[in-house]
Amino acid sequence: MRRTALAALCLAAAATAGLTGCLPGQNSADDKPKGPFAGLTGGDIADRAMKATTDATSLRMTGDVRDDESSGTIRIDMALNKKGECAGTMAMGGQGKADLIKTGDTVYMKYDEAFLRAQGKGDSKSDTDAVVAMMAGKWTKMAAKGKDAKDIAGFCDLDSVLADAKNVNSDATRGETTTVDGTPAIVLHEKDGKDRYTLYVATQGKPYLLKVTSTSKKDPGTITFTDFEKRVPADAPKGKVLDLDKLGG
Repeated sequence: MRRTALAALCLAAAATAGLTGCLPGQNSADDKPKGPFAGLTGGDIADRAMKATTDATSLRMTGDVRDDESSGTIRIDMALNKKGECAGTMAMGGQGKADLIKTGDTVYMKYDEAFLRAQGKGDSKSDTDAVVAMMAGKWTKMAAKGKDAKDIAGFCDLDSVLADAKNVNSDATRGETTTVDGTPAIVLHEKDGKDRYTLYVATQGKPYLLKVTSTSKKDPGTITFTDFEKRVPADAPKGKVLDLDKLGG
């Protein structure tokens, strides 16, 4: 059960990295663009956005990504940094949620009953009931380098999550200006065959990537990026914590 839950969260990370990778777009330059980023092509702006975003030491990702295993949607809301710390939640399309904190060499997770029962499909009712009674609503912990937690620990490393977004050399095209949660932004468009990608880049301050929307059949979804350079609230849970490594023998 733990491996299934961890794999789902890692899948969300992989999808996010793919979206921010900026697949090739239309190979055309904008004709003397004016306004924000005057004189720059859409590709120039996208490249600057990727650099600013991947240079950030911390950020928060929120959005929905496809889970190929269940053909459903994973909702993620996660703050993470380049120290390998993270804190946030993962919800499995109406099948409950899990909270995650990774700090130091330890991964902490807390599952609700719906999540545990969804992950326990195929197990006997008595086994699932026992797991729910033991774990639902309680913080658990595992060593970050353990076999059941190492993939999750990798997800918590911002450098790893955004690795595919570096050195993109995008050829995106410029769109209109807009706002994303009140922040002025410019819209960029990219395509790869029939797939379409829309990027929203901040036009004030550093040109951070604020949002990416994908209509790709393989990786549809929307991810927003906020809280750049803010502290990640990766504080170890207080009170009793269930040690899953000890339970595993």
